[in-house]
Amino acid sequence: MSKNQDPLHISNEMAAFDRKDRAYYDKFTDEQRKKFSTYLMLRYGASVTGDITLQSYYLMATNQRVNKHFFDLNRHPKLQWLMCTSVSPGMGNKYHYWLPAKKKVGASTNKLIKFVREIWPNLKEDELEMIITLNDKKELKQLAKEHGWNDKQIKTDL
Repeated sequence: MSKNQDPLHISNEMAAFDRKDRAYYDKFTDEQRKKFSTYLMLRYGASVTGDITLQSYYLMATNQRVNKHFFDLNRHPKLQWLMCTSVSPGMGNKYHYWLPAKKKVGASTNKLIKFVREIWPNLKEDELEMIITLNDKKELKQLAKEHGWNDKQIKTDL
């Protein structure tokens, strides 16, 4: 089956989302229902291209109508789907894109942030993260040496 015919292909799911196809979930086989993810509809549905007013509408409508009680209804995927169909303003198909969740900061990243903050205490959090992203660990170790850190300190703190 090509992706154009597969009801579980994201483009087909989002088209049903935008046209408010409330019977879409009922058309699935039991196997397709197991594979269908209403969580993906929530994530994709909140992000749309277009003017800022439309983007704001989708985000606020998703938060207000779906996010609020989404996980309380995790045993009712059809109801979750119906909640998702209430988001679209009925203006035709829109391009929905994936907006990844923010990555959790791990222990190794915390050490690097702490190190960079020690060198540049006036930087904002996003600027610290950018420095870490743009420099690999080797470059950061070299920076530590340039600031008078010894090898033992570098090994334990970076």
